[in-house]
Formats: sequence, structure tokens, C-alpha cells
Amino acid sequence: MAPWPEVEKPETNNYIGDSSKQNQNMAGKEGENHKGNVASLGNKGEIQPAFSTVALIDETRPEEEDPWALPELQDTGVKWSDLDTKGKVIRVLYGIGKFVMLLGLLYMFVCSLDVLSSAFQLVGGKAAGDIFKDDSVLSNPVAGLVIGVLVTVMVQSSSTSSSIIVSMVSSTLLTVRAAIPIIMGANIGTSVTNTIVALMQAGDRNEFRRAFAGATIHDFFNWLAVFALLPVEVITGYLFHLTNVIVDSFHLESGEDAPELLKVITDPFTKLIIELDKSVINAIATNDESAKNKSLVKIWCVTETNVTLQNVTIPPSENCTSPEFCWSEGNTTWTLKNITETDYISKCQHIFVNSDLPDLGIGLILLALSLLVLCSCLIAIVKLLNSVLKGQVASVIKKTINTDFPFPFTWLAGYLAMLAGAGMTFVVQSSSVFTSAITPLVGIGVISIERSYPLTLGANIGTTTTAILAALASPGSTLKYSLQIALCHFFFNVSGIILFYPIPYTRLPIRMSKTLGNITAQYRWFAIFYLLLCFFLLPLFVFALSLAGWGVLLGVCLPLFLLFIAVVVINVMQKRKPHSLPEKLQNWDFLPVWMHSLEPWDNMLMASLAFCGKHCCGFCKCCKVNAEQEGAKDNQLKTMEVYENTMAMADDERGGRRAPAVACVDKTGTNNTAL
Repeated sequence: MAPWPEVEKPETNNYIGDSSKQNQNMAGKEGENHKGNVASLGNKGEIQPAFSTVALIDETRPEEEDPWALPELQDTGVKWSDLDTKGKVIRVLYGIGKFVMLLGLLYMFVCSLDVLSSAFQLVGGKAAGDIFKDDSVLSNPVAGLVIGVLVTVMVQSSSTSSSIIVSMVSSTLLTVRAAIPIIMGANIGTSVTNTIVALMQAGDRNEFRRAFAGATIHDFFNWLAVFALLPVEVITGYLFHLTNVIVDSFHLESGEDAPELLKVITDPFTKLIIELDKSVINAIATNDESAKNKSLVKIWCVTETNVTLQNVTIPPSENCTSPEFCWSEGNTTWTLKNITETDYISKCQHIFVNSDLPDLGIGLILLALSLLVLCSCLIAIVKLLNSVLKGQVASVIKKTINTDFPFPFTWLAGYLAMLAGAGMTFVVQSSSVFTSAITPLVGIGVISIERSYPLTLGANIGTTTTAILAALASPGSTLKYSLQIALCHFFFNVSGIILFYPIPYTRLPIRMSKTLGNITAQYRWFAIFYLLLCFFLLPLFVFALSLAGWGVLLGVCLPLFLLFIAVVVINVMQKRKPHSLPEKLQNWDFLPVWMHSLEPWDNMLMASLAFCGKHCCGFCKCCKVNAEQEGAKDNQLKTMEVYENTMAMADDERGGRRAPAVACVDKTGTNNTAL
């Protein structure tokens, strides 16, 4: 017996009824045709067959929503006009309380980022200083680039890595021209923080899609700018010559300290947790052997340095600067020298000041605690913003941030957003803090990907202006070099903006980040793989090759880079002009599945997790709870659908029991995109 009622055999159907009234409510042409067919059968005196409305529902169902469209945050509460006086007062007080709580959470979020940076410096700061010691490697621009990435990721601060570079340049261990690729690498490494922050929104698929794309748009811009401008700099040296002319044209004098706006607020709290002596990293990078045994944890916060003239012994063979200041007593020769002594007045107040733990132990403790606070604050901020940004408030904010100016001034909105991003970054004194703060806003749909792009570019400009002000406050011995390096950083970002923003077609980071967002929304483990690959594995691989020399580096990296470019070009042509390619290259089916699809890797990873779940506590139970929640959502959606007869419901239930098999079939489909 067929699973569906057959029109040709109406006698087998016992359901008789007039369905024209229900068909009148059907939208679309198909519903009207269906009504006409039923009416014609009724005129002939035949038994009217019962039709399932599943097909009609599928046909008339609206198209799948764009996952990148900003969601509408509906206000489900009572309207303001329907509240009495007491209710309005309570709502106002709730709003004030939420605003204060939001400020507190933002404060803890920024402080946790500061402590996270200190933790990374404790864990890898000395290793970062050791990396800078090899002058032969630093002269290689590619090696310098990946060293800048690695060091900035290890210390979680581009300003720290920039200060190390300035110290090395001022002590003639490094030339300014060799330092420029390291600055480019530091620009890439500083974008890892907001990428880590985006991982905290992996709970909701669409939120994670938008948040990860909004975070990695910074990564893609930095990588593309390096790929385009590093060869130009190596060949022409335009950044070096431009900044050298600017620095030489001014009579520079050491100025006052640069303004610290946000640190005035956060330092009183973070200094109760940890304080670091960052001069130790600089000393290691400048080949000071005595700094290797020093701790990065600052013990004495108030010290006083005194210079006194004392009698000291010298080897007899040493020539005295003046015979009248030297005298001999037996076999001992004495002279007068200025001796610098440091008096330790008061200790710091942080919790690790009297700890006997090594730097690595303290760093790991702070790393775990700061990540815990960071995740907690981010989750609470997202929940709080979701409760606040509803209805009219969300509409106003979205229109203010995302709306473009009317023609012909449409282009102006992006540049104003860039200016706003630069200003906010100047206020908070860190591009990592600003981009990490807007990442959850992109995730919940307040800021669009297209608007987050100019905001991120503005953050890149803002952090370089902060570095320029800090350079102007440098002492006279390092003023020229620090200012020139800060200007190199500034003009590098400006050059990248000129290449990848003014013309809409050249805004490649937006399309690339959306593609990565779609992949990570489907395979969430790929986000961690991307993070490890781009910021750790790839730089380490290139750095290891650079130790072997130019020949090995070019012999390995050049073919891989050309292969990568060829794959990208073929992928683009497969989507836009497939017929221009040979028949075999019109898709990637001729390759093994694991080479052009993430599905086999996903199956292998899921199988490994399932195996671990059987032997690890709580994993299977967690998966079971998630499956039950998904099933409850599906059942809730089904109860909202209306069917024309009970046969359709029974058929749908049978189809629902078969749904896992269908899902498995869909899941095994391959994605024709080469890795």
C-alpha cells in the first residue's frame, strides 16, 4: 500500500470533506490550483481525496533567512504606556541598575585583559627576549615578521614588543630597517586577543558566526596588508625612507610622559593583583646576562638610587685615568670611582609580592584566573546587552551605528566610523581592548560586519597614534628611533587602508571573514584550529625554516605559497567562471574527500570525542542534555504547524523518526572547497 493516498483510487480513501475553506487561507498560486482541483472532483460527484499540506507548507514557506542579517531583538515585556507609576519607577531603577552593572562588567573585562597580558609575559616573556637575541635571524625580513607575531602573541601586547624593538635599535643591536618587518608582525599578533574573545560566544551558532567573523576581519586585514606591503618594503624601503625624512626634518626634544587615560582607572585594581618589571625582558633582548636570573615579578615599588664616590680596588695592570686618583698598598691598587647604589624603600602591594613561586607558576595561575574572569564577564555582558537592547532602544542603536548617509555621501559613514574607532582606541590606549569590546556587539547583532570593518581599521590607526605620543615622551637617547618605529607602524596601517578599503571591491577582509564565519559556524572546532595555525604553528614553522637559512626557507615556503595562490584562484574561477577551467578542475572531486572537505575530519573528531565520552566523566550526559534540548525545540515548532488531516501528521511523525538518517545523509555531503 502506498504511503500517500492515490488520486486514481478514491475508493480506498475514507476521508470525505470540503477543504475549500482551508485552501482559501493558503497563500500563493499553488494553493489556488489545489482548490480548483478539489472543486472539480466534487462537481463530478466523486469522493474527494485528502491531500497532505506538507508539500504546500514547504513550497509556501519563506526562504531561509540570511544568517548575516542583523536579528530583530523583540521587546517581550509590558509596554511603557501600560505601566502604572510604580511600575515605571521600578523599570527606571532596573535600567539604572543594569547600566551600572554593565559598567562594572566592562571594567572587570578590561582589567582581566590587562592581567591576561601580564600572565602571558610571565609565561613567555623571557623566551620572547631570547628570540630577539639572534641578530642573524632578525636580518631576514620573513623571520622578523614571524618573530613579531610570536613575541606579540606571547606577551599579548604590541606596545611591549615595540618597546623591546626600540631598546634594541637604540643599543645598535638592530637597525630600523630590520625592525620594520617585526613591527608588521606585531600588528598581526595583537589581533589574537579578540579572536580568543570570539570563542566565548560559541554557544549560539549564528552569534558565533557573526562574532568570529567580526574578530577575524582584523586578522585578515593585517595578513593581507603584510602580504602586499612586505615585499614592497623589502625591495624599495619606502617606509624607512619616508619616516627617516619626517624624523630628520624636525628638531626633536624629549617631552613629557604620554597621557594614560584608561590605565588611571584600571591600574589601582590590577596593581593589587600583579606588577611586572618589564625592563627585564628588554635587558634579556639586549644581551644582558645578569637579567636571565631576575624575576619579572616586581617586588620593590619605591626605590631610591644614590651615586657615591668610593675607594675600589683595580687590577695592577689597569691604567688609571689620573695618577693622582690611584695609589698602591702592597700588591693592591686603589682608585676612586662613582658607585651607584639602590635603596629599597617600600614593597609593592600585589598578592604575589612575598610568593616563592617561579614566574611560570604565577603566570599559569594568573592565566587561568584571567581567562575565567574574562569568559564570565563576556557571557554576563552578552546576556545583559540582550536584555537591554530590545525594541526601540535596539532600533535606535542599530540605525545610529549601521545606517549610511544618503547618496551621494554614502561613502562618508565608513570614514566617520573609522574616525570613531581611532578615537575610542586612543581613549582606552589599546586596540585589543576596543576590538575585544565590539566583538560581542557584532555577535548579538548590534553592529554589522560591514560596519565593524572600518571600526577595526580605525582601531589600528588609534593604537599607532598612542605609540607616537609615547615615543615623543621617550628620553633623548631613544627618541629618534622610537618615533621612527612608531611612524613606520602608522604609515603601514595607512597604506593597508588605502589598499583594502576605499574601493568596495577591494574590501576582501569582509568576504574572507564571512567565509570563515560560515565554516566555523558549521564546524566549531575549526575556530581553534585556525587560531593555533595562524598564530602559533605557521609562525613557528617559518621561524624554524629561517634558522636553516634563506635557501631552505625559499625552497620550502615558495612552492607552498604558489600552491596556495593557485588553489585560491581555482576556487574563485570555479564559482564565477567554471567553464573557463579544464573539465577536471571544475570541481575538486578528483581529490580524496579529506583534501577538499572538512566532513571526514569532523567525523573523525566526533568519533574521538564519542570514544572519550564513554570513558570520561559527564561528557555523554552533557551530549544527551543537548540532544534533548534540540528535540524539545523541534517538537515546539511542530506544534505550531497546522495540517489539513491526521494522515499528514502521521506521515510527518514517521518522517520525523526517519529524520536522523536524513540528517546523516546531508551531513556526509562534501564541501567543494580545497583546504
